[in-house]
Amino acid sequence: MTKPVALVTGASRGLGREVARRLAEAGYTVLAGVRDPAKMKTLPGVEVLTLDVALPASIAAAAAAVKAGHGRLDVLVNNAGILLDPTGDVLSVEADLLRRTLETNAIGPLRMAQAFAPMMKQGGRIVNVSSGGGQLSAPSTWSPAYCISKTALNAITVQLAQALKPRGIAVNAVCPGWVRTDMGGAGAPRSLEEGAASILWLVLQAAPGLTGGFWRDGERIAW
Repeated sequence: MTKPVALVTGASRGLGREVARRLAEAGYTVLAGVRDPAKMKTLPGVEVLTLDVALPASIAAAAAAVKAGHGRLDVLVNNAGILLDPTGDVLSVEADLLRRTLETNAIGPLRMAQAFAPMMKQGGRIVNVSSGGGQLSAPSTWSPAYCISKTALNAITVQLAQALKPRGIAVNAVCPGWVRTDMGGAGAPRSLEEGAASILWLVLQAAPGLTGGFWRDGERIAW
């Protein structure tokens, strides 16, 4: 049988790379979306795909390449993200910095879904890697541009879930927790493996009809 095809964005390091590695081990054909292929260390069974989610032309080119090379996509993991404001509060955040953050962390995943959903069939899954910082039920004040972008991503997740539900495509957001990556820092309490497992649960274990939720470690959390 033909192996399912999964695309993971931001896969050159950290959570994206770990998720790509483990999906390949699970028997998927894995496409690793990276801005600079030269910085992507080889992973067995993983195909490198040049992709910058902040650039519409790059997304369009990647979608055309996937359609030509594989004809379909079964799983999209929108993992690529940036954190540009590690300090400060919302009263001092620069509008341009917020725009740049939203472009990658929220608008990028939306454009990815718009470009790749047409080649997904019933049973397809879209996983948006969000953050507890985006929760409105427990507002966070650290890195306001980042947190606002993840709140926006959560709203996009709900909208996409409703739009794609009639086609049997599940769309969910996931909080991997504070993970020891280049972004999370060495002092983060969760390992790379723990953070990736939260994402992989939605790909490999969640019921196909589970859609429109926000999850951590396989448990639903509040928006």
